[in-house]
Amino acid sequence: MTRSPLTLYLAAPRGFCAGVDRAIKIVEMALEKWGPPVYVRHEIVHNKFVVDGLREKGAVFVEELAECPDDRPVIFSAHGVPKAVPAEAAKREMVYVDATCPLVSKVHIEAERHHENGLQMIMIGHAGHPETIGTMGQLPEGEVLLVEKPEDVAGLEVRDPDRLAFITQTTLSVDDTAGIVAALKARFPAIVGPHKEDICYATTNRQAAVKAIAPAIDALLVIGAPNSSNSKRLVEVGRANGCAYSQLVQRAADIDWRALDGIRAVGITAGASAPEVLVNEVIDAFAARFDLTVERIETAQENVEFKVPRVLREPA
Repeated sequence: MTRSPLTLYLAAPRGFCAGVDRAIKIVEMALEKWGPPVYVRHEIVHNKFVVDGLREKGAVFVEELAECPDDRPVIFSAHGVPKAVPAEAAKREMVYVDATCPLVSKVHIEAERHHENGLQMIMIGHAGHPETIGTMGQLPEGEVLLVEKPEDVAGLEVRDPDRLAFITQTTLSVDDTAGIVAALKARFPAIVGPHKEDICYATTNRQAAVKAIAPAIDALLVIGAPNSSNSKRLVEVGRANGCAYSQLVQRAADIDWRALDGIRAVGITAGASAPEVLVNEVIDAFAARFDLTVERIETAQENVEFKVPRVLREPA
């Protein structure tokens, strides 16, 4: 039987970013140093395959610090935590390692600096996302107001319209965020923003790569978890750039082959928490069904690397 020809456009950059790479390494090095179990508050990164792999090695994932015993190490996820969490760990004299992505920590420092200068903060982010909770939790309650979309700006009740600053979650849609920033500046002309966009290099690069392949494809598959903000944004970017069939899949088993019937060109990308092994699994699944041609479209090169905390580099 003759197999239909299909071209796979592989977006690059895709998959793991430096912050995710570092966070996973932190858990692995902690297990090596202290032995299992090592506790991790919240999923270290938003990817079931990664989390399950670390669980098999002896990591125990919990939602709150209260679920951790005092005598075992605990790691805080890459998304960051409110200030109250390490304070509580220190009070309980726990050994803890902060795996917060350095680019998220940079936003935390920014928020504190503005607060010290007497500015009220406005955060652009998604309510309930761990990164948003962690960033808002750097300042006293009520000091950070959250906006999720341009329409939210009109309803903001601020202390002083001339004493405001904004920060953003690092995994947002670049285009959507620009619309919210424009609405903030229109209503509050004196508002202070970051010198450089808070949206991280990896999020920006992955969205740019999807925009580059969108005109050539009939469908886009984004490999990532349903609770991964940056992965969901990639689906939205695909749709916004003319690729109506843009879907999130966790792995090859999730692909809806019937929906791809008759399609000649498919784009593949992966969120910043998705390992390359899952990308290869999806490519193999296509190769088993189609006469496949793979085209790699690279829009940027990434060579960012973050050091792990000193405590893990020192002998036990």
